[in-house]
Amino acid sequence: MNGDDLKPVRFRGSSLEDLRDFPATTRREAGQQLDQVQRGLDPDDWKPMTTIGQGVREIRIRDEAGAFRVLYVAKFAVAIYVLHCFQKKTQATSKADLDLAEKRYRELVKELKP
Repeated sequence: MNGDDLKPVRFRGSSLEDLRDFPATTRREAGQQLDQVQRGLDPDDWKPMTTIGQGVREIRIRDEAGAFRVLYVAKFAVAIYVLHCFQKKTQATSKADLDLAEKRYRELVKELKP
């Protein structure tokens, strides 16, 4: 895949601003991981988030500043959609974070339906 074939990354809601609020090293890592997804590769550390929607994945980033997550879906031909970016404060992902990502996923699916 050359640079012209890369799927664009589109941010939903406040996800881009939320990502910009990450510490610089974490933000760079998130960018590298999304670049891998654009190239058709899996991120280094991820897990499926099927409770949010079909094809939704979570990129997991951990550094000295804490645990950070980028929820995205890459199954659509048009683009890779980043649904939500946040810092994880507890072992389990908060219901508010899950609900927000699910809401953005549902809105996206509605928009993409012909």
